Amino acid sequence: MAELRQNLATREWVIIARERARRPNAYVESSDRLRTHERAEHDPTCPFCPGNEELDLERAREPAGPDWQTRIVRNKYPALAEQGLLTRSFNGVERSITGVGYHEVLVEHPFHNTTLALMTDEEIRAVLLMYLRRGKEIAADPRVEQIVFFKNHGERAGASLLHTHSQVIGLPIVPGNIRHRIEEARRFFDDTGQCVFCTMLADELRRRERLVAVNEHFAAFVLYASSSPFHIWILPRQHHASFLHVAEAEVMHLAPLLRDVLFRLYAHLNDPDFNLLIRSTPTKEPENGYFHWYIAIVPRLSRSAGFELGSGVWINPTLPEECAAFLRGDISATE
Repeated sequence: MAELRQNLATREWVIIARERARRPNAYVESSDRLRTHERAEHDPTCPFCPGNEELDLERAREPAGPDWQTRIVRNKYPALAEQGLLTRSFNGVERSITGVGYHEVLVEHPFHNTTLALMTDEEIRAVLLMYLRRGKEIAADPRVEQIVFFKNHGERAGASLLHTHSQVIGLPIVPGNIRHRIEEARRFFDDTGQCVFCTMLADELRRRERLVAVNEHFAAFVLYASSSPFHIWILPRQHHASFLHVAEAEVMHLAPLLRDVLFRLYAHLNDPDFNLLIRSTPTKEPENGYFHWYIAIVPRLSRSAGFELGSGVWINPTLPEECAAFLRGDISATE
């Protein structure tokens, strides 16, 4: 029989379709597709490869000089404009705000044939530190209310360029789905006096059946109420509401665990398309006891349809516990 599960943090329901459940190995990508490590190290037509840098768009690079490791560039076709005043308009049912903000691309590595899963811990640390650097700089702009960090890997995840990169967007509003998560976290805190994310993390560490990787500072697990196969959260074990308040020393411990999780996906599922998101509080909200920043990794292995759009309830045809076991190596690819 199918089972409905609820995400304690968001209060969203998903259907775990046991009767049509697929084994985790059913999601292994075809060996015919060109995987990231099989591409050429340099593409002369790629705007992110060394030698093709569009310097007029460049915001920062680390280290300085021609042998850069990471670069931040303004998006060539930005969704928001950096220049301009923030103005609001109300006219009956018409409400609008001028589209000011930031839209930048973080080029994560000079090589065209790599991605976070294939990088060294030190290379991933450089990416995370650039996230922090630009996030803090953008947050200093009083027009910015929310910063969204995300990575699209693969065509099904929305990537238009193959070269490994992330994006950073500074918005003049707080999106509704982020407000919803904050309100649900506050409601749980008011009811129990506890952070819902800390509660979920403690339960996952105790049960261990959905854990994928863990170290002293971070833990990664497949969600109990996963909306799709292999939906993973990475939570810091120390409570912080904002990613921008993370100490650089803590980033040192995040890099190896993030690499471990992404490499497990890469190796076990044959370089799947995925989205990576950093969920954090709005820029003007102080540290609090109820929200807890985290990283969400969502492999694009299934599709939504009319039922999901009409109900807001997702159908997941794979057991989260089996997905975690598959990534840990407890279930073989041939079972």
